[in-house]
Amino acid sequence: QTSQVVSLCLFLLAPVQMAPTPASMCTPLKTLNDSLSHRRRYMKHNFPINYTIRVHQHEVFKLSNISRMRLQVEGLDELVLQRLWFQVNQGVLKKILRVMPERHPSRPYTAELEIRFRDAEGVFVHSHPAEVFQQELPEVIQDTWDHLTEEPDRVPESRWRYASPKSLLDNFCHTMHCLFSECFASKEAQQDYCSVSYWRKGRKKDLEPES
Repeated sequence: QTSQVVSLCLFLLAPVQMAPTPASMCTPLKTLNDSLSHRRRYMKHNFPINYTIRVHQHEVFKLSNISRMRLQVEGLDELVLQRLWFQVNQGVLKKILRVMPERHPSRPYTAELEIRFRDAEGVFVHSHPAEVFQQELPEVIQDTWDHLTEEPDRVPESRWRYASPKSLLDNFCHTMHCLFSECFASKEAQQDYCSVSYWRKGRKKDLEPES
């Protein structure tokens, strides 16, 4: 029993190591990725040129944000970033849907995307013990989380940003590959989905077929 207490103390004091993505997560995430592969058609072609929507500054969640957080928090658990990813993109999808009239040609696509996102979120929650989601978050992550969950009318004007629906879903897709990379492993050489240069090489065509 003493050894169990010691082990528990070490677990609480030591930085949490990255845990592999549960295999059960990969099916809903790949289904989500299939939907995201059509985002250019629905999020660019069906909107006016230079169309943007207002989102919270933390909802513009890019690969660079992930890199910065990893530098700021030593030993940052990947699970913490995955939790934040779901929180961010929940808000992103709601805001995109909110600006679409009922008969907008991209509304059925976006509604289906949100359903698939929620399916993935449900699997994510059930893939981990409940206590994982009750653990205290690192300060920088908690600050971001608190800002994201503020009532909109209490958010200062300085924290709002304008972004195109397409760019928001690009961020959605790229950060998903980064944080759940095991689900998108290539048969070729190992790919660094967290690298901005990867997505600039045009290799995204292999992952994001247009139809």
